Amino acid sequence: MAKIHHLNCGTMCPRASRFVTGRGGWTEDGRMVCHCLLIETSDGLILVDSGIGTVDVENPKGIMAPLRAAIRPRLRREETAIAQVEALGFSASDVRHIVATHLDFDHAGGLPDFPDAEVHVFATEHDAMQSPSVLERPRYPKQYFAHGPKFRRHEVEGDKWFGFESVRVIGGPDAEVALIPVTGHSRGHCAVAVDSGGWMLHCGDAYFHADEMGDPKRCPPGLVAFQEIVGLKHGERVRNKKRLNQLSREHGDEIRIFCAHDAEEFERLQAAP
Repeated sequence: MAKIHHLNCGTMCPRASRFVTGRGGWTEDGRMVCHCLLIETSDGLILVDSGIGTVDVENPKGIMAPLRAAIRPRLRREETAIAQVEALGFSASDVRHIVATHLDFDHAGGLPDFPDAEVHVFATEHDAMQSPSVLERPRYPKQYFAHGPKFRRHEVEGDKWFGFESVRVIGGPDAEVALIPVTGHSRGHCAVAVDSGGWMLHCGDAYFHADEMGDPKRCPPGLVAFQEIVGLKHGERVRNKKRLNQLSREHGDEIRIFCAHDAEEFERLQAAP
């Protein structure tokens, strides 16, 4: 059985915590995380998302100024995936695979820190990164891909996972990892399912707040607005969030379901056995 670490690879502190996170006061700074997974297997390390990397720590202006002002990332090297991998006694070359929910900066910003890793991505997301539309272009700054990541594109081929389309990307005696397309936030956005003695589902940005899994319409107004602004296809995103909500209701006792940015959700999982 693989050992799985829950890592926060980038803290964000938007203003007006109650408005954005639904917690804390109206004048307090909020707290959001970049929830990544580090999976130790007998065949090397697997990262699910790579969070904010050293590229942005060293040059914060690489993040668009309006976005930087809205989310207020801390940009500390000790929170990067590479720093946390090294703190566990590993090196960048020990990370053999990175499985990306999508390629936004707070999910793929750490790719340059792991140049030898094979990067698994849904084919339509890779297409969007290579040939972005005018609306998509700000999502994929060139500094995250200038090192020539070893991308491995994946497409659906008829496999199913709890009623969702599924693409098995990594299989082995310790862990199985699959991409689960839940598009809308970006062109090729996926959740990532991991089985190592029990399923967990990293939903990336398919939703932003834990309460949305109890009621897909229950979300702090700041996050509702943010999802609508940054989401590429609103209707598609909402439909897939409702499907995840149904999955949570019907199989929540079998699958640990979580998103990328909810700090309380992250802390519960980090503390869990």
